[in-house]
Amino acid sequence: MTDPFHVQLGRVNGAVEQPLKPVSTGTSVQGTSFLETLKNVQGVRFSNHAQNRIQSRDIDMNSENVSRLSDAIDKAEKRGGKSSLVMLDDLAFIVNVQSRTVVTALDKNQRGEGVFTQIDSVVFADPANGGTATPSIDIKG
Repeated sequence: MTDPFHVQLGRVNGAVEQPLKPVSTGTSVQGTSFLETLKNVQGVRFSNHAQNRIQSRDIDMNSENVSRLSDAIDKAEKRGGKSSLVMLDDLAFIVNVQSRTVVTALDKNQRGEGVFTQIDSVVFADPANGGTATPSIDIKG
């Protein structure tokens, strides 16, 4: 070992350090990043696993969807739910209600057989338009 080890302003033994590439945070359609949306919403947390699933499955978690999810968690909490399946349109979220943490997220393509175990409640989030959907019944007699 005749070569001395030198560290000098981004150089190690004469090699130039490569600049770091920026990491994408997955910008949504409205221009707000997923992480910014998470920071702006109080009361709902997303586990690392859930964040990875949401990003890898291209699930759109805009502020409206997060707000709807939060409202659904409120409903589960009022009814004594502890581990809930929250249905948000064609999305499914497993939520630890007590800590208000989304554990995982699935879209319609990832549900497998559609069997969810170790949950004690199911909550259907209110429709996206904020109102209650009026059922359409066609009775022909």
